[in-house]
Amino acid sequence: MPFNHNHRYHPLLLSLVPPEAKRALDVGCGQGRFARRLAARGLDVDAVDMSEEMVRIAAALGSPGPGRVNARKGDIATDDLEQDAYGFISCIASLHHMPFDTVTKLRDALRPGGVLAVLGLARPSTPADYAVELAFAPVNVAARLVVAAGEWLNGGPDPTPNAPVEMTFPTMNQLRHQARQRLPGSTIRRLPFWRHLLTYRKPLA
Repeated sequence: MPFNHNHRYHPLLLSLVPPEAKRALDVGCGQGRFARRLAARGLDVDAVDMSEEMVRIAAALGSPGPGRVNARKGDIATDDLEQDAYGFISCIASLHHMPFDTVTKLRDALRPGGVLAVLGLARPSTPADYAVELAFAPVNVAARLVVAAGEWLNGGPDPTPNAPVEMTFPTMNQLRHQARQRLPGSTIRRLPFWRHLLTYRKPLA
């Protein structure tokens, strides 16, 4: 069953890709699932991950076309990025693995009009944050049961290795404060399944 909390939001992220985007950067690409979906939309994708094993799997799975996926090992926090290069940059459950200041490099790597989309995890800070967490707890249990049943019917869990997970997250208030400082004009939405979506569009001028 090819479902997890992050995969659930791939269609939402794809809806944020600007129509004129030709090149994308997927930060923390894992097995390259989302990078391949971007390539299927016609974008050339630089898929970067710090895990050599994940990059090997992403490269082996290839590109579905018409775009291509270039999977490589790298650390976006320290690597040099070409400025004004990408029409779309995605970070799916990866930004909390690196200093938040990394978003300034990603911001500068966007073309004017380009979009940075961060699907991330953060600990609740306000009563509204906690309310969202509690409201969707039963939905998460139901989703887990459906996935477990599907795995059982299909012979067990997917044996492909998963990307390493970092379980230390900022608070939502920390995230909001940092985003206001480094990504002025960005928006943050709380989502079910313990996720949030930070979206930033680089000004045209």
